[in-house]
Amino acid sequence: MFRVLAADSIAKEGMAALEKESGVSVIYGSVEDVQDPESIDALVVRSATKVTKELLSRFHNIRIVARAGVGVDNIDIDAATQRGVLVINAPDGNTISTAEHTFAMIMAILRKIPQANQSIKEGKWNRSSFTGAELSGKVLGIVGLGRIGTELAKRARAFDSKVQVFDPFLTTERAKTLQVVPVSLDELLESSDIITVHTPLTKETKNLINTENLSKTKQGVYLINCARGGILDEEALYTYLSNGHIAGCALDVFVQEPAVENRLVHLPNVIATPHIAASTAEAQMNVAEQVAKEILTFSKGKPVKNAVNLPAVSNDDFQKIYPYYELAKVSGQFLSQSFSSPIKEIKITFAGTITELDTGLVSRGLLSGFLQPRVDRIVNDINATLIAKEQGFSFGEKYSTETQGYENIIEARVIGETESFSLQSTYINGYGPRVVNINGYSTDFVPEGFLIYIEHVDKPGVIGRVGKLLGDLEVNIAAMQVGRKMAGGEAIMMLTFDKELDQDVLLRIKELSDVVSATTINL
Repeated sequence: MFRVLAADSIAKEGMAALEKESGVSVIYGSVEDVQDPESIDALVVRSATKVTKELLSRFHNIRIVARAGVGVDNIDIDAATQRGVLVINAPDGNTISTAEHTFAMIMAILRKIPQANQSIKEGKWNRSSFTGAELSGKVLGIVGLGRIGTELAKRARAFDSKVQVFDPFLTTERAKTLQVVPVSLDELLESSDIITVHTPLTKETKNLINTENLSKTKQGVYLINCARGGILDEEALYTYLSNGHIAGCALDVFVQEPAVENRLVHLPNVIATPHIAASTAEAQMNVAEQVAKEILTFSKGKPVKNAVNLPAVSNDDFQKIYPYYELAKVSGQFLSQSFSSPIKEIKITFAGTITELDTGLVSRGLLSGFLQPRVDRIVNDINATLIAKEQGFSFGEKYSTETQGYENIIEARVIGETESFSLQSTYINGYGPRVVNINGYSTDFVPEGFLIYIEHVDKPGVIGRVGKLLGDLEVNIAAMQVGRKMAGGEAIMMLTFDKELDQDVLLRIKELSDVVSATTINL
């Protein structure tokens, strides 16, 4: 009997696929109430239950944990992986509910509906105090065109709004298909009447909208955040809302929650909801149904679609292929950070004895490593190809006989609309992973740690100027690799550091004469 514990008030109707299956038993209740935790094979949770290392130790026969929702912050992924527990989620179940909530917030802030409602409940009839604005004819700026941003764009067009999008990875073809106008972040801020954010919260997107760039927005702009707290700088918001530059702000998420004491929510031109964008009966049903079907698939020994961590592979080939899988994952991360343009295609070529093995795992590892910093959900080896299709670019692999003198070589090439970027790497027994070529430049370095990739003119003194600058700033270089194609032409430097560098150091390097570009890469 495959026993499933459904905790955190999971919608029972959504678990019907499991309830009907012979050989599967579904138990409803909290983890604290289970008398025989060793009998549980699968655990379904929402956000209330914290799946910790200790809980997994107590339920030590669990083979799969399902989060009936998108975020997995309440699950210790590392602990689960170490115990061989597969973690899955339901990334698509609340797309519509969040998009609709965002749209409702836009309409509510434009028409001052919450304020008018409160006024009439207080016995007032001040019609002139609640003159609103129409969405028709307005410019809606969407930051991040993932699943939710895409659904929002569809609805906005139906209201005769002009939709413009800032998304560094949006291709021209996809923008044309979705009937949106791709723009830079500055252009979006300067020309949008309403701005809504739909990106994941990362180091790059934290305080993406801040004091400096809010000054570029229109007088009377409206801002919406139903994505993640922290994308909008709350201190900057308060200042611009208080001085009237921002006409109104609608917030469903905050840096610290519950946000009942947040001073933003008490401003008259702010409407707020308690992180409920995904809280609809339909969304809760959808996420329950998604994870129920995934658990049923898993119970039959088949691969699942929405795995968050890497499922164990027991065949003999796994031990042979795994070093290349890890190399490919890091190579994908390197490529993603090195190439910021929209993507049309990724090609991966294998040469050497690796072609005798199933390289599918390696390819998926590279793709998931590449995609993870670029999308607003967990990416893994199972769903990476589907997400690539969503993002509008193709992905393929082929075999070659050109090993460049190594036992095995993996080449990954990212092709954009106007440029491309290639990386060749290998794994040497006893030495580990190495990157041996970047964009045609021969090199040899370990792809790990904190790196800076510099393109420069091959002239005397350039390397010395970089070294002197870093020395003056008391920044220690752990390792350096250089490469060139011909004397006096273009050249590269790859510097490795013991810790992450401040952005002002990177800016100082970029300002040096004969330095063409400098990019930080953290692996």
